[in-house]
Amino acid sequence: MMKSRTTRRIAPQLGIEHMALGRAGQPGTLKSYLRGSLIAASMLAAGLSAAAQESPSYSAAQAAAGKTTYERACVACHGEGLDDGEFGPMLRGDEFLLRWAGKSVEELFHYVSDTMPTAQPGSLTEEEYINVVAYLLSRNTMTAGTPLTPISQKTMTLPSTTANLGMISAGVKLPPNPTARPSPLTKITPVTEAMLSSPSPSDWIDGRRTRDAQGFSPLNQINTGNVDKLRLSWSLSLPPGPNQNTPLVHDGVMFVHAFKDVLQAVDAVNGDILWQYIYRLPKDVTPTPKKSIALYESMVFMPTSDARIVALDVKTGKEIWNTGAGATGFTMSGGPIVAKGKVIFGTRGPKPVIVALDAKTGKEAWRFNPIPKPGEPNYDTWNNMPYEARTGGTIWTPGSYDKETNLVFFGPAPTYDTKPLRNLVKGANNDALYTNATVALNPDTGKLVWYYQHLQNDQMDLDWAYERQIMTIGAGANARRVLVTAGKAALHDALDPATGKYLFSIDLGMQNYITAIDPKTGRKTVDPNLIPGDGKTKMICPSAAGSKNFNPSGFNPATGVLFVPLIEVCMDFVQLPEGQRGLLSTGVRTNNRPMPNSDGLYGRLVAVDLQAKKQLWVTRERVPILTSTLPTAGGLIFAGSMDRTFAAYDQASGKRVWSTRLGDVPNSNPISYEVNGKQYIAVVTGSGAVRSTAYVNMLPEIKNPTMRTSNIWVFELP
Repeated sequence: MMKSRTTRRIAPQLGIEHMALGRAGQPGTLKSYLRGSLIAASMLAAGLSAAAQESPSYSAAQAAAGKTTYERACVACHGEGLDDGEFGPMLRGDEFLLRWAGKSVEELFHYVSDTMPTAQPGSLTEEEYINVVAYLLSRNTMTAGTPLTPISQKTMTLPSTTANLGMISAGVKLPPNPTARPSPLTKITPVTEAMLSSPSPSDWIDGRRTRDAQGFSPLNQINTGNVDKLRLSWSLSLPPGPNQNTPLVHDGVMFVHAFKDVLQAVDAVNGDILWQYIYRLPKDVTPTPKKSIALYESMVFMPTSDARIVALDVKTGKEIWNTGAGATGFTMSGGPIVAKGKVIFGTRGPKPVIVALDAKTGKEAWRFNPIPKPGEPNYDTWNNMPYEARTGGTIWTPGSYDKETNLVFFGPAPTYDTKPLRNLVKGANNDALYTNATVALNPDTGKLVWYYQHLQNDQMDLDWAYERQIMTIGAGANARRVLVTAGKAALHDALDPATGKYLFSIDLGMQNYITAIDPKTGRKTVDPNLIPGDGKTKMICPSAAGSKNFNPSGFNPATGVLFVPLIEVCMDFVQLPEGQRGLLSTGVRTNNRPMPNSDGLYGRLVAVDLQAKKQLWVTRERVPILTSTLPTAGGLIFAGSMDRTFAAYDQASGKRVWSTRLGDVPNSNPISYEVNGKQYIAVVTGSGAVRSTAYVNMLPEIKNPTMRTSNIWVFELP
């Protein structure tokens, strides 16, 4: 039998039209996301083994069984003759062979089993899929012989058509491409620890460019004086689905991740696809969007939906190693960061983990438990709950790293199982560590160096689980290094990154449930009348989707100003009848409502002077920003909004100075990079983040695409 988890790598030129083997009554007219020629050279470039040259073979019994399955599951779309269906493309004849010429039978099998029937992909058995493939071979004049097996199909190559449908005549030598440019992969250099600590201004080699999560670009070619001339340079369709991933750029090569765990290397100047890698998920794993990939040495590290990291060769896309978190049930929505030769990432799951893998070998170096196990420090902070019952501590976002202290920082999320923690058991502690805390780990050993809990025993799902930014504020004798992070309440805490000592907080006025903050410790006092679970409806600001959320703030280190994207929305916690869980185990659901005295402008962009602890300006708009903010040395801030707008704002005033409309909602982090002296701005679209749908009822005029598409959009000056 075939393994439940395999991988494959295909050439970008292959671009096969979707074979819609649909279930009866289900139209199957999807297109694949790549197009191009289907020639044998393309297959070799894709990494197909030179040994895969055998003619296809199958047994007559397999073809007969496949015909039965086809007539049950496929005939409605493709027709009885395989070429006379109302919805699907032809599955026999020259058109079919032209699409699949030179490809292995295994790739045809995987394509069919991964995507068909369209209404329920993967619903047939492995044997049924093999039989359907055998039937397709039989109807395309390939002779029966030895049975088709998962092993034999690897070395079988589909023949090309002999019809005059674009095939090249024998003996013809094609002229060179007069517009060809050398692949930037030939000159790509290894990414060193020194580069990660101090990247070239031209590159974007970490999810926030630098591992301190500042998200600032030092490029200034595009600036307030010429941004009105910004235009589209190129765009590329990515595999459809939600996409929150930040592309990386190094030496003119862009690496971009897409839904269902696809990674592409792209020419950052013109969008040409250089290679593509597809990770084949187990059938029982639901795909999830991830927020980051990582680069180190000559490898790119891709997170997968079943909480694995795949190390790929940056020049070829060839898999080097593939390592998981070590248990079933883990998924991932954050992504990796590289520090001190370790690939470090956090997971989702009943008992999430933070794992470090050796970058060269993929071997696990250490792991940390956000929910302490028995015998570990702070195990006794869960109100005497048994360990087996504890949940939460999810790592939603990538970590950050501070070279000066040699610490990596993560922020575990709260738990939804709030009822057992709500009322303090006599003699117990119900803070629920390490939820809503910053944990500082030594990347060499995984040792917990310090932790700081920003909000204890969160009963409202108002996470403190987002980016941890390290920066220097002030100048001269007043300069000091701080770690700054905010929860959904848009209340920012500043800590000493070396010790975790509390320094100060800045409340941006978006919350009503924290009534006091201890000036020495930062411990928060929550209004007891707003804690849910007593049968009464509570009006709480912000909403459960947060005023602040996954989309990071950008920091300009030259000015000490933080640019924060916020949403002005509150919620009602409505008590549900006994026995209904709702959002939290205290039995409540959430209903959105505008903030008191709202004028319908829900989007807010705030400039915060961290040294002075004050807001410099506030820009309010109808539609919320859903991307990170990208401040640049050109005096601009780039950000994308829920209505598909991508805009630039003046850092000095907050005034919008340029905008365009994209094809779908941007939910990722825009970036800036430079190649051959030219600056580019790029952003990925792909609706599907929690806040792209959380406020649709409050903004009824916004009609975004119902089918989740994904693209990368790149802009330049003329």
